[in-house]
Amino acid sequence: MAKKKEAAAPEQHLQEALVPCTEWPYKVPENWCWTYFSNISMIRTGKKDANYGAENGAYPFFTCAAEPIRCTDYSFDCNAILLAGNGDIGNITRYNGKFEAYQRTYVIEVDNIIDIDLAYYFFKYRWVDYNKDKMYGTAIPYIRLGNLKEFPFPLPPLPEQQRIVDRIESLFARLDEAKEKAQAALDSFEPRKAAILHKAFTGELTEKWRNEHGIGMESWKTQAVADLCASLKYGTAKKSEPTGKVVVIRMGNLQNGEIDWSDLAYSNDEDDIQKYHLIPGDVLFNRTNSAALVGKTSIYRGEFPAIYAGYLIKLDYDRNRITGDFLNYALNTVSARRYCDSVKTDGVNQSNINAKKIGAYHFEVPYIEEQQEIVRILDSLFAKEQQAKEAAEAVLDQIDLIKKSILSRAFRGTLGTNDPTEPSSTELIKKIFSEKLTEEKKPRQRRKVVAETVVKTIIEALSDGRKLTPEQLKAETGLEIGDFYDELKPLLNNGTIVETRVDGESYLEANHES
Repeated sequence: MAKKKEAAAPEQHLQEALVPCTEWPYKVPENWCWTYFSNISMIRTGKKDANYGAENGAYPFFTCAAEPIRCTDYSFDCNAILLAGNGDIGNITRYNGKFEAYQRTYVIEVDNIIDIDLAYYFFKYRWVDYNKDKMYGTAIPYIRLGNLKEFPFPLPPLPEQQRIVDRIESLFARLDEAKEKAQAALDSFEPRKAAILHKAFTGELTEKWRNEHGIGMESWKTQAVADLCASLKYGTAKKSEPTGKVVVIRMGNLQNGEIDWSDLAYSNDEDDIQKYHLIPGDVLFNRTNSAALVGKTSIYRGEFPAIYAGYLIKLDYDRNRITGDFLNYALNTVSARRYCDSVKTDGVNQSNINAKKIGAYHFEVPYIEEQQEIVRILDSLFAKEQQAKEAAEAVLDQIDLIKKSILSRAFRGTLGTNDPTEPSSTELIKKIFSEKLTEEKKPRQRRKVVAETVVKTIIEALSDGRKLTPEQLKAETGLEIGDFYDELKPLLNNGTIVETRVDGESYLEANHES
């Protein structure tokens, strides 16, 4: 009977390792199987806190951030998947070599029956969605070790794993190439726009027009903004309202030379409405903002009745000498931007350019007929540039969706790579348990155990009345991250431990009234 029971053990282990058919996340090919991730991996966490990093360290230090920092030593030397244990759990990385890990970062090595790149791609595809309703904590959400151990994984036969990885990486390489080109087009939008404006305000864009009309560059005259304007008027200093009769255009509404109507404030003040009302074609200059944004300029086209706020200056220009569009374009050139940078007065959080300073800005102004031709050409060119920009943005959005679709098909066995005649992947699971059983039967050598750390319970660590952050408390207990949170959660739920916040930082302490 003993032999019969022993013989049945591997089959029993196999059934426990497989996800029941009724609990499959979705259907997979018949020669695949669903297993729990703990059966095919070794899961550890780092031991270092966030202060362990060193700027010029020789080794990567994986925290829960999207990018690793550096450190001077390493605890791991392996091919691993790194998962953020708190915060943005979508920060998933793979690394092969020597590295260090933060105490809330999971370090995952996989068994030899699974391709680590396949596991990495499955985590990228499924991990965040799987954990949407399985996160713990309030201030900083986190996952526990059980999330990983119980993570269902679709295991294909070993040859199919490699085919899937090859197909994913081949398709992704093409998409990445397209993404690189689209991103390059997007990145060059502002430089192209600046180059077009430079040609406009040096006469290059209208050279043919001047030749046709018998006009030379000598018709262009250097003019100051103040000479072209009857006045430079500051806006209302009164507080705006969430609703009201007319819109109050504020500095945030000035975007890319136009008025952005998506975030509006209002005024009901009749005196202000009369004093600061705008008419189509009015040009507004942002006199106070951050150092990077002060000096931006936009034109009001009359879409809604509006007045303007005190951080703006209305350039009350002579419409017989200059058009509003030409003035608006002139103040959005690189030359104007450099001038604003040179004359702005920097404060603690804001910079300022007063009316006198913007009034002193000089630029070349042609006859009004040529201004109109310049504006016509610029409008046409920038409309095409905007279309190209939107097309590039659409490509980038589409590429991300296509990648998700590829991963979805890959882990459903519908990429066209699966061979149904290959042996079932359940044989791989059997192999794992067979190897474990063989290892367990080997005689164990007695060894001397030296305790490096003394593990405390959470209650013991807080028994002296101290308040500790979760990171400090975990370090004090010496518990693994999964065990730590498994022990902490019920203590918080039953009130034995209470959480308080001081200056945005979370602290834990024993509840002495309980």
